[in-house]
Amino acid sequence: MALRVCLPPDPNPIPPRFKAPTGACDTHCHIFGPPDMFPYDAGRRYTPPAAPCEHYLDMLDAIGIERGIVVQPNCHGTDNRVTLDAIARANGRLRGVARIDDATDDAEIARLHEGGIRGVRFEFVAGRAGSTNLSLFERVIERVGAYGWCIELHVDPAVLVDNADWFRGLKVNALVDHFARIQTADGIDQPAFRLLLELMQRDNCWVKISGADERTATPYPYPEIVPFAQALIECAPDRVMWGTNWPHSNIFEAGHIPNDGLLLDLVPGFAADAAVQRKILVDNPARLFGFDG
Repeated sequence: MALRVCLPPDPNPIPPRFKAPTGACDTHCHIFGPPDMFPYDAGRRYTPPAAPCEHYLDMLDAIGIERGIVVQPNCHGTDNRVTLDAIARANGRLRGVARIDDATDDAEIARLHEGGIRGVRFEFVAGRAGSTNLSLFERVIERVGAYGWCIELHVDPAVLVDNADWFRGLKVNALVDHFARIQTADGIDQPAFRLLLELMQRDNCWVKISGADERTATPYPYPEIVPFAQALIECAPDRVMWGTNWPHSNIFEAGHIPNDGLLLDLVPGFAADAAVQRKILVDNPARLFGFDG
């Protein structure tokens, strides 16, 4: 059976009213293909339209963001060439988060680091192959420890709660994607969000306030997500960062693709203070992902 093809990103970012500070970073994007250069993985769950590096950089320029973090997508598996190529093309604007497993040898890990990789992503999403493989994750953490990489956690709320002790035991910098994929309809006192706030009290836990459009059924400007973002920022302003989630993959229904310029305009509602905005957009990602300046 043919895999479903998801929708492309909005090609016309709306110029945001909010002007991002110099050095601002979008901490979550994926690069897809082009598939004639970087083939999609046979085990992927969907087929995305090509979303090449050049299109991503054009989007950043349109909304006034200087830097970005490329997160290796599921549809390219552990073949990290697409992410390395994007970093190389961007003249210092990008860093990356890889996917690796036991088949990734030490020479490849060294090559990934040299190519601008500064983290490795783990899946904690129910029903996905390879998800919540704690023994593999622990081996990977040990192998990349010398490079100082963070581990990025793509985690479902229920899986977060089920593995709470493992998360509490982490000693390395751990970055949680997309508000831990909570749904605002479950309330700010839901167990997963309470646990996330608990984890954020630890100096090694970080979070992305990204994917706001997927956290609520309410249309833009997604007002229900605001108190969640504000709670995380109040808890740990030095370890929160923002991202677009461009090109907004795995969306199949017209009218559901967010506009990236409008996503940047959410930031003042999350944090009104300019110094805190700078932490979220500039200082925090620069510190975790190793940007200069």
